[in-house]
Amino acid sequence: MKDILERLEGARAQARLGGGERRIRAQHERGKLTARERIALLLDEGSFEEFDMYVQHRCADFGMQDNKIPGDGVITGYGTINGRAVFVFSKDFTVFGGSLSEAHAQKMIKIQDMALKMRAPIIGLFDAGGARIQEGVAALAGYGEVFARNVKASGVIPQISVIMGPCAGGDVYSPAMTDFIFMVRDTSYMFVTGPDVVKTVTNETVTSEELGGASVHTTKSSVADGAFDNDVEAMLQIRRLVDFLPANNIDGPPEWESFDEPERLEHSLDTLVPDNPNKPYDMKELILKVVDEGDFLEIQESYAKNIITGFARIEGRTVGIVANQPMVLAGVLDSDASRKAARFVRFCDAFSIPLVTFVDVPGFLPGTAQEYGGLIKHGAKLLFAFTQATVPMVTVITRKAYGGAYVVMASKHIGGDVNYAWPSAQIAVMGAKGAVEIIFRQDADDPDKLAARTKEYEDRFMSPFAAAERGYIDEVIMPHSTRRRIAKALAMLRSKEVDEPWRKHDNLPL
Repeated sequence: MKDILERLEGARAQARLGGGERRIRAQHERGKLTARERIALLLDEGSFEEFDMYVQHRCADFGMQDNKIPGDGVITGYGTINGRAVFVFSKDFTVFGGSLSEAHAQKMIKIQDMALKMRAPIIGLFDAGGARIQEGVAALAGYGEVFARNVKASGVIPQISVIMGPCAGGDVYSPAMTDFIFMVRDTSYMFVTGPDVVKTVTNETVTSEELGGASVHTTKSSVADGAFDNDVEAMLQIRRLVDFLPANNIDGPPEWESFDEPERLEHSLDTLVPDNPNKPYDMKELILKVVDEGDFLEIQESYAKNIITGFARIEGRTVGIVANQPMVLAGVLDSDASRKAARFVRFCDAFSIPLVTFVDVPGFLPGTAQEYGGLIKHGAKLLFAFTQATVPMVTVITRKAYGGAYVVMASKHIGGDVNYAWPSAQIAVMGAKGAVEIIFRQDADDPDKLAARTKEYEDRFMSPFAAAERGYIDEVIMPHSTRRRIAKALAMLRSKEVDEPWRKHDNLPL
């Protein structure tokens, strides 16, 4: 028995060594942690239970039969994050560059199936060079099986991908179908075809960073939801994200003990909105002062900054925040902002996370670039997402709410449950000046008449009371009481139920 136990320990030690000391050293020299070190940081200490430590590939071509390493380039298992169960796979770049073989894929598939059965989140840590070329179509078949499970799990359990090194070819499509993608600056990149292929096909000379680095995918393509400075920060922030997320689409948002009084008043908000309607202010200040303990996890912070999306808590319970940002493009809705917010709203709705929307929107961004880029369809995505959402929705209009953008931003007309407005709110088809120039164009040559007409329009529509008279606004509230009002509304809406007509699936304007 002693010999058997010693052999077992030897086999475990060999598996834990991955590609060997030399390759581990090379991984560290690149500024990256190993696959096992990442898991140790991500999960609660001592909670990781590993599966398939001894799995090896079965390829006998190109001399691969003489080159086998236990684990075959991916570490899989389960553990806990702050006591809550999660499943994880972590690609090991020290073993065949983390490339995917048939056996490697089977390990991932097993953990995906288990996560779905247990209705627990799954986190993938990517650091790999794509399919294992020596295995040909067997590797591609493995990718297909992984992709199918990504789709099956979508909207059922949270799926999180963290790109921590190269992620190329077939490897990029699994993250693309998950709920969140995060990257590590300077050490990670993702693209369908690499710089060499790009050079051959298009004659473009580009580096891996320029083609698919974190800066590209967080600011230009919107593929990634955020980027971190190093592996350690990435793992700590993913732990923070998981704390905000439900385990599945049935359990509902997690609740944590809160030390922030729901009745708290924030009098500084009474002076947040400037007297000049064209002067910007920082909507993030409002968010941080309203949510529990100023804790706000922003999603896609570097992309489409004219709209803010992220997670916070009210009375210890997760909420999704959507807010126009007057500091950027005056808070207008454009194609990028609409797609960003629509994606976030649909995630929250899929996992029963209530939505709190702060509105200061002067309209949709005009111009040929927007129209040619499909603004109509992209704007419709956000309209569709809010209208389809059945979660509790509380909306607060702080200043401008003009035109179709007013309707789109979780208005009462498309399903907002409780809609508040600050006294500074301006709800109208458009700004007073533009409206008067259209309605009274016959007075265009008389500045005095135009000024009088503008004042008349402002008095009638540039306040929240015209909407409140019709019940489109439930209450005009004092800014300092915003947190208390939102907390009470969300508490009241906890039992909300909506009956929807049967359909196979919707036809979102993609």
